[in-house]
Amino acid sequence: MTLFLDTLFNGLAIGSVLMLAALGLAVVFGLMGVINMAHGELMMVGAYTTYVVQNLLKDGPLEALFPVYILLAIPCAFLVSGLAGLLLEKTVIRRLYGRPLETLLATWGVSLILQQFVRSVSSAFIIGLLLAVAVGLLAPRFTPAVWWRQTWTPLLRAGSWVVAVAAGVIVGSGLGAVRALHQPWFSARNIDVTAPQWLRGSIDLAGVTMPSARLFILALTALALVAVNWFLQKSAWGIRIRAVTQNRSMSSCLGIPTETVDALTFFVGSGLAGIAGVAVTLLGSVGPNLGGNYIVLAFMVVVLGGLGKLWGTVVAAFLLGIVDYVIGSGSLLLIWPTMPAALNSTITFFATTSMAKVLVFILIMVFLQFRPAGLFPQKGRMVEA
Repeated sequence: MTLFLDTLFNGLAIGSVLMLAALGLAVVFGLMGVINMAHGELMMVGAYTTYVVQNLLKDGPLEALFPVYILLAIPCAFLVSGLAGLLLEKTVIRRLYGRPLETLLATWGVSLILQQFVRSVSSAFIIGLLLAVAVGLLAPRFTPAVWWRQTWTPLLRAGSWVVAVAAGVIVGSGLGAVRALHQPWFSARNIDVTAPQWLRGSIDLAGVTMPSARLFILALTALALVAVNWFLQKSAWGIRIRAVTQNRSMSSCLGIPTETVDALTFFVGSGLAGIAGVAVTLLGSVGPNLGGNYIVLAFMVVVLGGLGKLWGTVVAAFLLGIVDYVIGSGSLLLIWPTMPAALNSTITFFATTSMAKVLVFILIMVFLQFRPAGLFPQKGRMVEA
């Protein structure tokens, strides 16, 4: 019995991480239908934000707040990842709605850019980037307004951004000669985030050892789920999001700002990815390739649960987490030692972390052949949309 409870707890802990990773994707992909391959990199942004908050509070005048830095990192990660997602929506996604293949390729390219950004970002790079953005955005304010109402305005707009980028590159390269400004903030190597003292222990219950960090992740997952459910079901903007999801043209006719709704939805979904990044830092070191470890499983969770169904995402995440742990750790062989020889050989073959994921994918594909809409399929107008 103790072995079963221990296996169940560890499976729930893995499922809670998947739940956090998939919750933001359930909002963006499930409700908006946008395939965002950069969602994993937004998790990475949240993880690195946690690392920055830790370092800022480790020494200096705010050192007294270090024991609770993880609590302060949660809203910071939500805000930073949310703003990154908002920028992605306004610059890339907004021009690709209704074109899933182009969206997939564009966001995959953004994911590669974000990975390289983390590897090479420095103070000189940031100053050059901010300068380029400022010049590009302020160019219309410092040039005659009549220029921006001509047939050649698109060429002028493109030219202004070319000049802005060139100015940013020149300034960034010049400042790169200063060693202090050229030094990378991070690197290609993984970074370690030290959990606060109160998250390093464990609790023994019914013979099961439950690490405090994993209990914290479970609590964070439950809190995030309740908050998202309340936002979508009770708040005014949540009702607008659901209305736009069900019937976009009618919502627009009723005065709902659909573009604002799109931006807000992407902000919330990306912010939830940042919170997932905070949780991942409590499980081990993180690096630029963090997103690739979760993006496929997160999509699988959303598809298996049913597009747009938050509770389906919950069930699918915990189900996959438990199955993945039970098979990958070999616990099933210990829980059921008398299983048939053929089944025993099969489970033994898949009793590794990587092979367990292969078996999980196979089971999901077989399941979707019989129930392609997932565990909880959409009903009503959302199916017709």
